[in-house]
Amino acid sequence: MSMEKIKLTSYSTKGGCGCKIGPGDLSQVLSALPAAVPNPNLLVGLDTSDDAGVYKLNDELALVQTVDFFTPIVDDPYSFGQVAAANAISDIYAMGGKPLTALNIVAFPIRTLDKQVLAEILRGAGDKMKEANVTLVGGHSIDDNEPKFGLAVTGLVHPDKVRTNAGAQPGDKLILTKPIGVGILTTAIKKDKLSEVEIERVTQVMAALNKTAAEQMEPFNVHACTDVTGFGLMGHTLEMAKGSGVGIVIHASDVPVLPRARELAEEGFVPGGTKNNFAHVQSSITFSESLDQIGQWILCDAVTSGGLLIAVANDEAEELLGNLRGAGVEAGIIGEATADHPGRIVVI
Repeated sequence: MSMEKIKLTSYSTKGGCGCKIGPGDLSQVLSALPAAVPNPNLLVGLDTSDDAGVYKLNDELALVQTVDFFTPIVDDPYSFGQVAAANAISDIYAMGGKPLTALNIVAFPIRTLDKQVLAEILRGAGDKMKEANVTLVGGHSIDDNEPKFGLAVTGLVHPDKVRTNAGAQPGDKLILTKPIGVGILTTAIKKDKLSEVEIERVTQVMAALNKTAAEQMEPFNVHACTDVTGFGLMGHTLEMAKGSGVGIVIHASDVPVLPRARELAEEGFVPGGTKNNFAHVQSSITFSESLDQIGQWILCDAVTSGGLLIAVANDEAEELLGNLRGAGVEAGIIGEATADHPGRIVVI
């Protein structure tokens, strides 16, 4: 099979982070597990649905560990490898850590697809790891009907400088560092509804590392941080609200959205993962009456390799935003934390 004729997304029923088990189903499964044995060195575990685990080694050093893999989100194998690698590494940045090493996770239909396709996926991931200064130390592969790829990533962080999704304080401003709408546009890719320019644009957003955003936020008084991925902006914001014990107000008109996301959603290109996200969070969100169903779905859209959602002290928000934009990050202030309605979101 010619590499030029490959339509990688046709080999899977779902794409990217949209293939995650839904938050509702996942919470039911996790709730059935026995309580973990307490360990004083475990700084971040399962309790607040955070982006990565953090284990304290000593007073100066802690390990940050995460794993992420998914089915093809774009048709080009090299681009798929780049996006998958950026997505997996992002969890380390969200925790305030520095990524160090990675292991490849590969599932590939070795008898159905040309081996060169896998080589291109690995090459794309390798180039993205080099950009992140991450060293590949190994991996594991299986023969599978659906191609899947990702990384297990290890990083380091000072125990006193861990960023979690559970520290937002009333008055904090919320900054988002990438536009949403990825799930809708990539669903349209599977149906050949995007131009090459539009495909390149959404791929660039997904493949961009959150390294610059993480570096820019480091000197600021950031109280909480998470990366926006499969559970959508509203799902990850709700985790922050519940974990922090605050309410969060989102200004819908300030949320950066990729061009054509609304148009394509109106044409029916809303992935199942997005609708599952909406069903899971809607009871915890008060949406403005001016926001229609399409607008609500966009806010819940299943994102692949999204931006960081940063809760920063109010008096530092504008400076951080300026620094992010000055460094080329597509950031915007999209809301604030409040002492009212803890554990809930209000969208205005």
